[in-house]
Amino acid sequence: MDQALFLKIFAALFAIMNPIANLPVFLSLTADKGAGFERKVAFTLLISLSVGAAIVGLTGDMILKVFGISLDAFRLAGGFLILLIALNLISGEKSKAHHGTPEEQEQHAAQENPAIYPLTIPILLGPGSISTMIIFRGQVTGLSQEIAYIAGIAASIAVLIATFFSAPFLSRFLGQTATSVMSRLMGMILAAIAMEMMVDSLKVLLPGLAK
Repeated sequence: MDQALFLKIFAALFAIMNPIANLPVFLSLTADKGAGFERKVAFTLLISLSVGAAIVGLTGDMILKVFGISLDAFRLAGGFLILLIALNLISGEKSKAHHGTPEEQEQHAAQENPAIYPLTIPILLGPGSISTMIIFRGQVTGLSQEIAYIAGIAASIAVLIATFFSAPFLSRFLGQTATSVMSRLMGMILAAIAMEMMVDSLKVLLPGLAK
């Protein structure tokens, strides 16, 4: 398995999905409905995220070909989008691309089972995470990287779901300080990954920069 690719994919998706920062969101959407309901939502999330990731992984390249978009052009645009999400994390703000507008957030709270909407789409499997999966998918060339790609996505989803399953326990110990520190740390890591995506794509799109 290509460990470098595995770590990049895992770090990028972990930073975007950010289990610690999104734990309060999960708790607010399942508030006053009991631990059983929280487990039900977490299990539904596991299925929906796994299916969504599989669809993106299998169809991402085809979508780019249908619209005639090169991987490097998409990687540049995706890197810019991921950088914006990273800057929101660093500044302690919620990304509208994933969390929606204030009006959309009011609609989120009205959902009886928030697992599919809004938790899976758009909060966890939103533009940033989808772009990341498509970009890294385009870089897979052999079996070792194929395994690393699948393992990186699976590991990020597993950590996220484990965090949500442990929500009643973790909520007692994770305060605002821990959430803020984690968000900013993930933001820095995500910003570095986004810059690498943008620089690599610019080297291909503008060969003169590589000299």
